[in-house]
This record gives sequence, structure tokens and C-alpha cells, in this order.
Amino acid sequence: MDGGLKIKMSAFTLDCKDPHELAKFYAALLKWEIPFYDGEYVIVGAPGINQGAYPGITFQRNPGYKPPVWPEEPEAQQQMAHIDFAVNDLEKAVQHAIQCGAKIADKQFSESWTVMFDPAGYFF
Repeated sequence: MDGGLKIKMSAFTLDCKDPHELAKFYAALLKWEIPFYDGEYVIVGAPGINQGAYPGITFQRNPGYKPPVWPEEPEAQQQMAHIDFAVNDLEKAVQHAIQCGAKIADKQFSESWTVMFDPAGYFF
């Protein structure tokens, strides 16, 4: 990496209608814990690990969520998810991602992070 830039996977985030119910399922399935829940957003992580110190799975409320269809069917909801990365320098991380082939999304919803697309069009 260039200039001491540090990037680590922070969480794999899934949209859903009921984040707490889905988080409870994964916590039970993986024998993990729920260290954070605020009604709209839930984190599931390995037992005994400080929140953010180890990649976890997060769930965020999306009232319009439609589950994907498997196998794929024309005109049906396709599979969709995104990965969140934690960085120590957002500007350097964005430039590094661009050099690797990513593009910045036209729409942004926060100054705390930057939404980007990988070469296949998945966002992170």
C-alpha cells in the first residue's frame, strides 16, 4: 500500500425489513454476539471482540427491501449487498481505489464516507 494507507474490512452490510430479527438469526447461526442495536441498525460480531476490531455483519432497516430470487429470474429482484471498509485516510483510500479501477458514485449521502463502484458495478 502507498504511504502507510491502512484499509480493513469493517463490516458486510445487509439491507432488510427487520434488522434485529435477521441479526438474531445470524448471531444464533454463528454463535456470535449483538454488541449494538438501535432499531434501525444492528451489528453482529465474534464473541469477546470489541466492536469494529474484527469484521462483522451489520443489518440496516430498509422498508422497501425485496428479497432476491434464487436462481435468477428475468425482471425479478437480483441479489444485492455491499461491503463497508474502515480507512485511516479517506482521501488517500479513495485515490487508491480509483487507481485500482473503482469509480466514485454520482450520489453521496455523507461526508463521513464515499460510495464507490468496483469494476463490476457493485458498490462499497
